[in-house]
Amino acid sequence: MGSFGEILKACWRGTPVAVKRILPSLSDDRLVIQDFRHEVNLLVKLRHPNIVQFLGAVTDKKPLMLITEYLRGGDLHQYLKEKGSLSPSTAITFAMDIARGMAYLHNEPNVIIHRDLKPRNVLLVNTGADHLKVGDFGLSKLIKVQNSHDVYKMTGETGSYRYMAPEVFKHRKYDKKVDVFSFAMILYEMLEGDPPLSNYEPYEAAKYVAEGQRPMFRAKGYITELKE
Repeated sequence: MGSFGEILKACWRGTPVAVKRILPSLSDDRLVIQDFRHEVNLLVKLRHPNIVQFLGAVTDKKPLMLITEYLRGGDLHQYLKEKGSLSPSTAITFAMDIARGMAYLHNEPNVIIHRDLKPRNVLLVNTGADHLKVGDFGLSKLIKVQNSHDVYKMTGETGSYRYMAPEVFKHRKYDKKVDVFSFAMILYEMLEGDPPLSNYEPYEAAKYVAEGQRPMFRAKGYITELKE
């Protein structure tokens, strides 16, 4: 369940699919509808092995629905909750899948900044957890870059506090590097087994990080270079 929609499993032409349906109570909310259509327009453009595959959408009648492939493995948040800390080799394998998906999104000239990268938005293709995909592009932003020297920065607080980059929390201009920060926080969580700064409430954790602090590494068994 998201802030403005619910995720359902359905069957389409004999194939299991995931359906994101706008909640009836919000079906007339102009901003919700605008965000929904933005996500659909974005997903239509995406094709990559590490990005959740878009299949279709209902945009002209209620309930509004977005249809994607169904991934049997659930999300990374639940996986880490059940498994705890991962071995360095598994964490790096997972991280590489996420990184490949994000590199595709960040590829110029059409740069897509996810803006809400977190374990709940990383999905496992199957229960064997041998392939991950990045999903949920409700807060993502497409920026067209004419050349690599162009400035394409935005402002505004968006995303989830626990994985939020300092510049976003401070309402400063930011670019695709905010996704890299969130990615690092996910890698930390995979190695440690707990969310970053889990002893803080999410808002306080973001504030702590914005002040220049970083979560401490407690787990043993991985090399210093990985901490850096």
